[in-house]
Amino acid sequence: MKKYLAQLRPLERRLVVGVAVVLLVVLNAVFIWPHFSDWGELRARLEKARSDLARNQTASAQIPALQAQVKTFANEGEFVAPEDQAINLMRTIQSQASASGFGIQNYSRALMRTNDAFFVEQVQNINVIATEEQLIDFLYKLGSGASMIRVRDLELQPDPPHQRLAANIKLVASYQKNPAPAKAKQNSTAKAK
Repeated sequence: MKKYLAQLRPLERRLVVGVAVVLLVVLNAVFIWPHFSDWGELRARLEKARSDLARNQTASAQIPALQAQVKTFANEGEFVAPEDQAINLMRTIQSQASASGFGIQNYSRALMRTNDAFFVEQVQNINVIATEEQLIDFLYKLGSGASMIRVRDLELQPDPPHQRLAANIKLVASYQKNPAPAKAKQNSTAKAK
């Protein structure tokens, strides 16, 4: 290259060097300068990957504890056979209503929903006419008992003489979907001995 430049006149050398500089600037503008931001993007992706890894490692470290909690929750409460769930729900509602001092005016047929992996929901609509104290006592007893009954909807209005409340209540009870396999195994081993 030096021999080639040495053979050229000074003006030609300047022209060759100028063209080389322009070519170098154009090549940098096309291939190098657009990728200056790639380093920052790479750092951002690396930080995101590290935070995702840390979050996933933390979550995977909690898996044994969560599995133990799932087993504990699955073994809690009593198992009610699917065919007895609607009867059990209605019996619980009627006993709580009579303990609170009022009767149920009307109730619809219980509906069953099974969208959960562990529980089956029984939905029961009831219509009652009661005083404020009776209604509050009824709702409190339903929530404080061992049953898994909760109120999903509650519509209140005064009855025609305006002495009591007419309430339309949608109650939802959650029952275990299947009996706990641990209890079944314990019972079978106890019988074998």
